[in-house]
Amino acid sequence: MAAKYDGQIRFLVVYICEAHPTDGWQVDMNIDDNVLFADPTSDEERVEVATACALRLNIDMPVVIDPIDDRLASAYGALPDRLYLVGTDGRITFQGDEGPWGFNPQDLEAAIASAIG
Repeated sequence: MAAKYDGQIRFLVVYICEAHPTDGWQVDMNIDDNVLFADPTSDEERVEVATACALRLNIDMPVVIDPIDDRLASAYGALPDRLYLVGTDGRITFQGDEGPWGFNPQDLEAAIASAIG
């Protein structure tokens, strides 16, 4: 989707707190896929985990982190994940449902198509 709308929409990934840390709620899928990270305790550690995630998933768009105080995730209700479209005026024009079940990229794409006409 980012490639399709390149030049029209700027995409950004905000890495928030680790959903399934080894020292928290670990899930079998992460163990099977060798996705094993302890919950970061500093911004620097969160950067390291976010970088590993971006590399492993071949994310080819900018990735930033939510500071360790989780202020962005709290403000946007983003835990564990959520899609947003923010207009050039800074207003939210689309807010997806809470993930993982509400994480529907096709809904975001429909909002993008509507926004750019």
